[in-house]
Amino acid sequence: QVQLVESGGGLVQPGGSLRLSCAASGPIFRLSAMGWYRQAPGKQREFVASISNDGAAYLDSLKGRFTISRDNAKNTVYLQMNSLKPEDTAVYECNAREGMDWKYRGQGTQVTVSS
Repeated sequence: QVQLVESGGGLVQPGGSLRLSCAASGPIFRLSAMGWYRQAPGKQREFVASISNDGAAYLDSLKGRFTISRDNAKNTVYLQMNSLKPEDTAVYECNAREGMDWKYRGQGTQVTVSS
């Protein structure tokens, strides 16, 4: 079973930056992609970004502020978040895809953007 462990969340002021990390373990050879989703209080869970051998994809409204990357040697995916806004406050969850199924989910990490 693939396991995903996120880190890097916290409290940041508007305009600040955070980098989230997601370390994968287990049979990661099964994975076709990894990515991030988020859920804000009272809102639906939404796709943030993903990365695969085909490249990276982003929620349109986040392009230019968020960057996803990976370190294959460390089995880790990163989400660099810049120019953070209060509306970015959410639980950010790492996900991994097996085939076309986003099958694996981490426990989530809280990001709070507030002054």
